[in-house]
Amino acid sequence: MRVIRAVATLNSGSRAVAASRTGGVRYFTMGSRVVANNNGSFSGSSRCSSESLSGRRLFSASSMSRAAALSAAELALKQAKEMATANMTPEAVAARMSPEEAKRLATVRNIGIAAHIDSGKTTVTERILFYTGRVKAIHEVRGRDGVGAKMDSMELERERGITIQSAATFADWRMKKNGEDETYHINIIDTPGHIDFTIEVERAMRVLDGAVMVLCAVSGVQSQTITVDRQMKRYNVPRISFVNKMDRMGANPFKAVEQINKKLKLAAAAIQIPIGAEKEFEGVIDLVEMRAIRNDGQRGVNVKVSKEIPADLKEFAQQKRQELIEKLADVDPEIEELYLEEQEPTVAQIKAAIRRQTIACKFTPVVMGSAIADKSVQPMLDAVCEYLPNPSDITNTGLDKSKGEAPVQLIPYNSLPFVGLAFKLEENPYGQLTYIRVYQGSLKKGQYLYNSRTDKKVRIPRIVRMHSNEMEDVAEIGAGEICAVFGVDCASGDTFTDGGLPYTLSSMYVPDAVMSLSIKPKRSSDADAFSKAMNRFMREDPTFRLHVDEESEETIISGMGELHLEIYVERLRREYKVDCETGQPRVSYRETVTRKADFDFLLKRQSGGPGDYARVVGFVEPNPHHAEENHFETRVVGGTIPDKYLAACGKGFQEVTNKGPLLGHKVIGSSMVVTDGATHVTDSSDYAFNLATQMAFKKAFNDAGGQVLEPLMKTTISAPSEFQGNLLLLMNKRGTIVDTEVGADEFTMVAECSLNAMFGFSTHLRAATQGKGEFSMEFSHYAPAPPHLQKELVEKHEKELAAKRTK
Repeated sequence: MRVIRAVATLNSGSRAVAASRTGGVRYFTMGSRVVANNNGSFSGSSRCSSESLSGRRLFSASSMSRAAALSAAELALKQAKEMATANMTPEAVAARMSPEEAKRLATVRNIGIAAHIDSGKTTVTERILFYTGRVKAIHEVRGRDGVGAKMDSMELERERGITIQSAATFADWRMKKNGEDETYHINIIDTPGHIDFTIEVERAMRVLDGAVMVLCAVSGVQSQTITVDRQMKRYNVPRISFVNKMDRMGANPFKAVEQINKKLKLAAAAIQIPIGAEKEFEGVIDLVEMRAIRNDGQRGVNVKVSKEIPADLKEFAQQKRQELIEKLADVDPEIEELYLEEQEPTVAQIKAAIRRQTIACKFTPVVMGSAIADKSVQPMLDAVCEYLPNPSDITNTGLDKSKGEAPVQLIPYNSLPFVGLAFKLEENPYGQLTYIRVYQGSLKKGQYLYNSRTDKKVRIPRIVRMHSNEMEDVAEIGAGEICAVFGVDCASGDTFTDGGLPYTLSSMYVPDAVMSLSIKPKRSSDADAFSKAMNRFMREDPTFRLHVDEESEETIISGMGELHLEIYVERLRREYKVDCETGQPRVSYRETVTRKADFDFLLKRQSGGPGDYARVVGFVEPNPHHAEENHFETRVVGGTIPDKYLAACGKGFQEVTNKGPLLGHKVIGSSMVVTDGATHVTDSSDYAFNLATQMAFKKAFNDAGGQVLEPLMKTTISAPSEFQGNLLLLMNKRGTIVDTEVGADEFTMVAECSLNAMFGFSTHLRAATQGKGEFSMEFSHYAPAPPHLQKELVEKHEKELAAKRTK
């Protein structure tokens, strides 16, 4: 057959495809059907000729139309997907955001109050609640009036005068902006200052958009301030710095500003200067707008703003304003350009630059006041609204599980699919209370959500806003907000979505426990209540751990320090009426190797039936890459040990390092390399090679210079200067003094001490400082234990094992 293709141009402009056979030519068109006669003239026809072409396959117009329609549909679907993806970009969503939604987000602030112990965090929060109208009267932290601060709702907190659990609340603050009153909705989390409750600060920083870092005007940057700064930097949390206690003797806010720059390595400048100092402290001068701000009336409820700056402070105010502009020029290109051109930036330009660089975590504006004296807290609230970010200013990312956990940006827009993080759990008379930060979409009462970790569907029966231990029911929570829900079974750090997005959120950093206690109820009838309490405490606090020691069969609780565990034992007694006996705290020692040692171990056992046979050859050495991690490697050539048995060797190494040969504590910083071995046709098994690896490691451990490591704690002690000599004597017996700082009336010492030497230290410190000293500890690193201590520990461990065997 000969096929000729011809293109005929019709009056309509359509194209026809010609097919030819002997005796006639037929033309087929996708549009109208046109038949050509033998003479070549065209005649319109509604149907093609009835002649059939037998044995040939022809494409009819209808089938071709279907194919074209299909490809068009696929193209349309692809374009729709591309358009949907393009519409989901942050820029596109921001462009489509309604003015009402943009305004709502612009007036939301999620902040935390964080600081060193006793810097006045809870006192500051109490004043914020009072000035915003959330509480009608101010109560002091230690609860001398029998009420106590609103945010310290636990009886233990009011007794001890410390914050143990972070507490959430919210408030509305009205401030003048561009001549008009603007209402800002502020979600606040008040965090503990003590290092033992550091997880409360960690999880608050994980979900907050900004923070107020409170500093003492006398002490400035202290040890826990450095820890809080590290936590803020870990989660990229912008902060303003509030220098509190300006009414105290020796108050010097500019010392605090200098220490933020030097110790915290963060550009900082005062945006206020004090009017008067110590007992004469009256208020502040706002350096941005050059105006005086004072508090008046009972409890400082009235704020008096004046353009008249005291004559004796005018020159000083100009000098400090210039310092502010110079510091901003170092971090902000726009101000730098104006500064180099010797132009004076406007108030709006200074405010915009402070906000830009604060949100970028390159700068912190420093404000000052005295919460206890009810002075200059309102200007600090104005600074929170002016300079800290709203939820849309912060880039929050999730991980897309469908794309190998690729980062994806979350947009705080109500109409998008829901994504939220459960960051804190709390037991309540009504059941489990789960605190949730809404990153995207909105949450409605009765809505169904999916837990990304368990893939379980849960219903939200009740949504509340927390005001310390009080609750306010709400029907809906918008994007960028913080709320709490009841009736949701989950763990701290779980991600919730509406089921349409395969997203998960990274959880918070959880430090390792540094201290352990053996514990048991005094009465066997309390076993159920004890078990219930332990389960609750572990769910609420990821740093509180419990396990049963296989050898001693004791219940061991572990935590961040002496106070941490003491609080939980006290809560057991008060909340669950369970009296407990606690044993000597057990320090979490570690074991390691110090040199290379070869091994060639043969396991050969026969017991009548199939036996155990495994031979492993290799060496143990310190891990050259990481001093606190273990490493297992196989370099077997020639298949002397099959791959399946090599995997069993790796498992055996993991098991043996969980319980070291010297004390039964974890082994760290060791490397085991298997280079050769042998198998038996019938007696070799996974079990045999697993066991042989464990026994080979134990045998080689002593040859490799097995050593006990003890945890060293970075200990910071503060006390009045008069007790400096007593403190030096006390610390020389316990560790190495790293740094000392003598203030106007306070002495601070930083030392590295063995945790073992710090048990009962609080009692000795109270005796040496007449109860005026305080200290905090945090884990620093592991170091070799002194030989005499190692010998004692090993002998004690061997006696315990021997006593168990004779039972």
